[in-house]
Amino acid sequence: MSLLQKLNTWYEDYGRTLPWRGIDDPYRIWLSEIILQQTRIEQGRDYYYRFVEAFPSVADLAAASEDQVLRLWQGLGYYSRARNLHAAAQYIMKECSGRFPETHEGILRLKGVGRYTAAAIASFAFRLPYPVIDGNVYRFVSRLYGITTPIGTDAAYSEFEQLLLRQIDRSRPDRFNAALMDFGSLQCKPQPDCKTCPFADECDALQTGRVDLLPVKAAKAKPIDRWFYYFDIRWPQDRTSCTLLEQRTGKDIWRGLYQFPLLETENVLDGDALAAAALHFITEEFGITAASFQVSDPFKHQLTHRTIHARFLRVELRSKPSKVPPKYRVAEVEMIKKIPVSRLIDRYLQSL
Repeated sequence: MSLLQKLNTWYEDYGRTLPWRGIDDPYRIWLSEIILQQTRIEQGRDYYYRFVEAFPSVADLAAASEDQVLRLWQGLGYYSRARNLHAAAQYIMKECSGRFPETHEGILRLKGVGRYTAAAIASFAFRLPYPVIDGNVYRFVSRLYGITTPIGTDAAYSEFEQLLLRQIDRSRPDRFNAALMDFGSLQCKPQPDCKTCPFADECDALQTGRVDLLPVKAAKAKPIDRWFYYFDIRWPQDRTSCTLLEQRTGKDIWRGLYQFPLLETENVLDGDALAAAALHFITEEFGITAASFQVSDPFKHQLTHRTIHARFLRVELRSKPSKVPPKYRVAEVEMIKKIPVSRLIDRYLQSL
């Protein structure tokens, strides 16, 4: 049997049932693909349901505020995906008259959509013959054909794409792509059971003893360490408790999310050094000349290219600070639950 026939036979028995499969709604397919970037299906499924319920159509998503979108996205990480999703929805409403692009080229124009995502939407929503190449597909195809080109590079994508274009089922590219991804995820896993594999007799990696060596991965840069010291400054006001927050801007991590006032240092601070730096920070920023700090245990937050080492310094005041620079906003503590914050901030709040 050919690759296509074997895949179809396997898929009939073992293919996954997912809420975004078997539909032709490009909005929901696009939504699922953006959510599943850098996210496991088990986690992404719940977010998919939440977004569909909150924003049933692209028009609903476009009409929402960025804060609403980021708040719903909270916990998924890679927040640029949420901002791009929102911007793309507004682009569709404004530039495409509310109609989702129906060509591969048009889909690629959407912010946050790359070659993989465009191929997925084109094939699943419009049955256009574009192969979908994710990590699972790379693993299966590289082993089957003995390809040693490091994955995650443009050269690898082009090589795998050309190979699969010659084999894709042009009448049902959606089914071909689903089968290919599921096979890599469920059968040709990092530690596969080759004895039950329908491709065992023709798998180059199995025949040459290279199953554990393929795919070849490009070298990754070591994450950069960063040290964050957050100031949870609180005071009573009108029978509630207030604090200060700022919204992250620029091109750094967590853009658009809210946080407590932040002091970032080049190295770790502790003991007297931390106390001195903390007092200097709140004096310069807020005119607070004397305060005692309740310092949290260390928090470690791992991102793809950064390792965040954080501590939270709780400061209790009798009244609002005498000086509040414009970049900060006064917020009721209870309101923090309703605005978008990073998973790191959320972990701290949950620990209280």
